[in-house]
Amino acid sequence: MRLTTRSRYGTRMVLDIAQHGTNGPVRIGDIAKRQNISVKYLEKLIRELRDAGYIRSRRGPKGGHALTKSPEDISVGEVVQVLEGEPGLVECAGDTPCERSFECLTRCLWQDASEAMYAKLNSISFADLVHDRYLCPADGRGVLKQKLPG
Repeated sequence: MRLTTRSRYGTRMVLDIAQHGTNGPVRIGDIAKRQNISVKYLEKLIRELRDAGYIRSRRGPKGGHALTKSPEDISVGEVVQVLEGEPGLVECAGDTPCERSFECLTRCLWQDASEAMYAKLNSISFADLVHDRYLCPADGRGVLKQKLPG
């Protein structure tokens, strides 16, 4: 399973607001330029995250977008959940079981995989990303700085 651009771009957008929003609202045009994402697409994502209570918007010359909570209090998993909708990796592993769900031998596998993915994403806050506390395991540098030995 691959996360859609909704989650990837939405995460980048929230992270950008967390990084640049300490001095006031962040303009969507600035986010679009820094992240190389169209304004129109970001507007859709902002609307969904605003409706879910993660972003507030202000119009006018000093307007823009801000987080409604501290970056410490928003996990990557929460944003992905809002933007992806169904919590499972596959439909039958989420809230909508299929007609074969009671006889399916792989359904529990997909449910476990979904839970593991969201457990990982929920363990990482936007503050972890802003303050470089999350290190990319692909780089061989570990996962969270505070969990590294030494």
